[in-house]
Amino acid sequence: MKLLESSRFEAINSNLCIKTGDSKIVGRIESYSCKMAGTDKQLYKRFNSEQGTSPQDLQALSPPQGSIGVSPHNYFSRSVSGDEEGPLCDTISRKTLFYLIATLNSAFQPDYDFSDAKSHEFSKEPSLLHVMNAVDSNLSATAGEQYRAMRSQLWAAVEDEISMAECDIYSYNPDLASDPFGEDGCLWSFNYFLYNKKMKRIVFFTCRAINPIYSMDSGLGDEFAMDEDEEGY
Repeated sequence: MKLLESSRFEAINSNLCIKTGDSKIVGRIESYSCKMAGTDKQLYKRFNSEQGTSPQDLQALSPPQGSIGVSPHNYFSRSVSGDEEGPLCDTISRKTLFYLIATLNSAFQPDYDFSDAKSHEFSKEPSLLHVMNAVDSNLSATAGEQYRAMRSQLWAAVEDEISMAECDIYSYNPDLASDPFGEDGCLWSFNYFLYNKKMKRIVFFTCRAINPIYSMDSGLGDEFAMDEDEEGY
């Protein structure tokens, strides 16, 4: 996956490092091209050959965060009479799943390797409004006016980069063992992918809020100190 340079995203990302009284927000938005180069093509072939599947094969996704009483393995809903009505869970093609995994690898390299990530660690979000509300809720609750002052600029930049209404939106929701933000002191985190199939592009929005007390013990204290020096705190 090729990282696409964006001066607007770079400016926003500098403002997504926000230190509040009892937490710190660390976030970034990046744009990636889905046009596969030599290395990506090799990884994609291996990705399919290891699973013995074709790019068109569909994989089951987990329900979005907040869905209650639904297991990723409950693939069918039922009518009152007990007859199966249709698929309950969303699915994803192997090719799109590869794009999401490759985006994670590009975004978090060299610290993490997501090559073994499974489809049930991802969800398809029900709507753009749902995602925007979730992002706004988390960031407004933690950063308050600092986020509200940049909100319009943030979403305008994302819209211009990816045409949000044309996107399928996915999220990465792994178990704690696989979560790059699963360390002690992480108050909340999200990883959203806005995938525009026509543009062959993904905008990846990742963010977390950290409690500095726990982060000192988990090795994130140096990150805090470095960022404070850079930002003049």
